[in-house]
Amino acid sequence: MSIIDARRTATLQHADTHTDLGACVVDDGVVTTRCARVHAAVASSRGSRRRVNEDCHSALDGNCALFVVADGVGGGALAAHASRHLVASVHGVLEGGPIDAQTVGAALLDADRKIDASIASASDAAGAATVALCAAIDASLSRWLVAWVGDCRVYRVHDRDGIAELLTVDDTYAHLREPAPDGASPHDPARMIGNGAVDAPNVRHVELHARQMLVLCSDGLHKHVDAAGIGRILHGSGRLTHRCRLLVESARTHGSRDDATVLVVRRRERFGAMFEGKAV
Repeated sequence: MSIIDARRTATLQHADTHTDLGACVVDDGVVTTRCARVHAAVASSRGSRRRVNEDCHSALDGNCALFVVADGVGGGALAAHASRHLVASVHGVLEGGPIDAQTVGAALLDADRKIDASIASASDAAGAATVALCAAIDASLSRWLVAWVGDCRVYRVHDRDGIAELLTVDDTYAHLREPAPDGASPHDPARMIGNGAVDAPNVRHVELHARQMLVLCSDGLHKHVDAAGIGRILHGSGRLTHRCRLLVESARTHGSRDDATVLVVRRRERFGAMFEGKAV
């Protein structure tokens, strides 16, 4: 297996913590290898239910083909701390070394322990985060690992028809066939990073052809924009940052009061199709 070795330090973006309600912060960047490149774009905004934006995402600075979206759970500063710490921890572990299924799973478990200990040392209150990430594992940027804990999601959007294919399965009480605790919904996440309840993060291999997209999003977006809506907007025209902003605005139009974040990775070949990957 070909492996990308990342050699830069960890970076992250805690989205628009101090901006006005409804303001949407966008960013983009490019990661290039000898035979391919990915263009990444992100949009995030604070919801009316929150004092601060508790979502966090990777900084799109071109350091490596590793992208993370985390959604703080629990409310307030602890939730924001959990999502921020989670993104920083994952980048800190995975950048600078080989990325494979084992190291990705280990990075998430390491973050779980660190966040649990960090919050316990500062407060008796709870704080955790759900997460979705994708990481390229070859120089052609066609073979990726997708990992998640909780109800952040990853979709793959096909360029020719705009169909958005869900690649993840939410770790909800209903899906795991576990009784929801008092006050919780069966559709709430039963697994989160930071509360010590994760024993095996979800990790799978996926293939990304030229002009296809991987879409990472928090539940503040996907609970209000379905797969058809995601595909339709991303299959439209305009800059990738513009389409990400439209997705967040669509979530707001359809009633989202939660923080909403979407990060999109679009692959392009640099020198033809001869390096196209063969992952399943």
